[in-house]
Amino acid sequence: MKFLPTTREEMKQLGWEHLDVLLISGDTYLDTSYNGSALVGKWLVKHGFRVGIIAQPEVDTPRDITRLGEPDLFFAISGGCVDSMVANYTATKKRRQQDDFTPGGINNRRPDRAVLVYSNMIRRFFKGTQKKIVISGIESSLRRITHYDYWSNKLRKPILFDAKADILSYGMGEMSMLALARALQNGENWKDIRGLSYISKEPREDYLNLPSHAECLENKDIFTGAFHQFYFNCDPITAKGLCQKCDDRYLIQNPPSMTYTEEEMDAIYSMEFARDVHPYYKAMGAVRALDTIRYSVTTHRGCYGECNFCAIAIHQGRTVMSRSQSSIVEEVAEITRLPKFKGNISDVGGPTANMYALECKKKLKLGSCSDRRCLYPKKCPSLQINHRKQINLLRKLKKLPNIKKIFIASGIRYDMILEDTQCGQMYLKELVEDHISGQMKIAPEHTEDSILSLMGKDGRSCLNEFKNKFYELNQKLGKKQFLTYYLIAAHPGCREKEMIDLKRFASKELRVNPEQIQIFTPTPSTYSTLMYYTEKDPFTGKKLFVEKDNGKKQKQKEIVLDKKYRS
Repeated sequence: MKFLPTTREEMKQLGWEHLDVLLISGDTYLDTSYNGSALVGKWLVKHGFRVGIIAQPEVDTPRDITRLGEPDLFFAISGGCVDSMVANYTATKKRRQQDDFTPGGINNRRPDRAVLVYSNMIRRFFKGTQKKIVISGIESSLRRITHYDYWSNKLRKPILFDAKADILSYGMGEMSMLALARALQNGENWKDIRGLSYISKEPREDYLNLPSHAECLENKDIFTGAFHQFYFNCDPITAKGLCQKCDDRYLIQNPPSMTYTEEEMDAIYSMEFARDVHPYYKAMGAVRALDTIRYSVTTHRGCYGECNFCAIAIHQGRTVMSRSQSSIVEEVAEITRLPKFKGNISDVGGPTANMYALECKKKLKLGSCSDRRCLYPKKCPSLQINHRKQINLLRKLKKLPNIKKIFIASGIRYDMILEDTQCGQMYLKELVEDHISGQMKIAPEHTEDSILSLMGKDGRSCLNEFKNKFYELNQKLGKKQFLTYYLIAAHPGCREKEMIDLKRFASKELRVNPEQIQIFTPTPSTYSTLMYYTEKDPFTGKKLFVEKDNGKKQKQKEIVLDKKYRS
């Protein structure tokens, strides 16, 4: 199957009168492993279920959303690869004109709060349906308990209550969605399936009770306590199930899906993908997102960096799940056989490129530690960092026929390179020699230690050390490549003074005029967002300055771009 069906004619070609599962997505239908809907849809098809997809349906008419009919098992809704509010608005709440996941690039097909809109459309246009409505994807996953919503500037209920859906599949959904499909098909109980949340009239006695939604509304310190409990019950080995009262009912969150094995990761990514836009949507215009992911390869999921502004730890997990080298090599080999392939692989990576095949053996056995992080404030001694496997993988990929260049476009943790006394320098040499083109992107996020500590990032001495090693290596190899730095303005705790200091440090020490600066966006279910809402450090309880004026946030960004602050 090259594409999941999106029209009745395609269903007939497959001999399908009905679907088991209907996927509805806020993105257009890109058939790649980077599209969660395509990934889950093909995973279900692989296991015998009939799955179709409706992408970016028109919201005021039943014409789109009903064209494949009512499914036999359930509707599955995703807001898309990016939260719809992040996709639609800038950090200062201005409407975005462009959408890279929409044909033609114009931001005119993704509704605000897409999950709520699509769920309500099903209730409206499939009147009286008895089929389950399942919400999933990052938009749902990060809103599964009481959460701060930046765009309305208030705490909102768990999204299941607002969406009026039946089930929420959170995190990476292949296994939970497959288990749900099998349970519904066989008329079996699905309420103990890992990775699912649902609404109940009663709490579960064996689950941990979070403070209620009403209590969170009344007291920011209580909300902070609820978030701590939520965050530390996201590891599949140690997590307890959670309950949260909302009005007169309860959100029930089952423990997370178990960490995927290497064999399971290989099975997921060995599925065939067209690496293209479905023809039905391709006729509507070019999709810019495809340019960067068509010839990219995922090596792993998860991240133990746990930066406070990042939601990966909550969505993908703090345990890195890696594929085998043979699986990755085979996928790249398949790409080289595609008729339009020109020899360049855009990316071989994951949330953090150099976490591939690097995980703590203690964590894999006992779960994430409750009293410390893997990399902050310093690397945990139990995490043994060695880039040897990554070097071997890159060297195997370079030798494949028809390969010109293997790029690493995913983020690099340069502190991990420095910590690896055995192979760190060898890995950096591999990158500089063969896997970047002119520039290497790194994300220090800031340079001032007071702000870095609030971000959960290492100090600037580490940045300086890496910068020196990078340029020394370039000089030795006769290369003229440079570093580009991703930075954040207006993070909680940051004033104009810290941005002036950042600018001066960048000019004097890094010898650059930074251009990649983004204003902090408070997205649901991160510690930095908790800081933004409560105006306190959640780990110390101390009061925290938070810039909430959008004009002053923009000023912080402009300080870094303005040449007058160099000296």
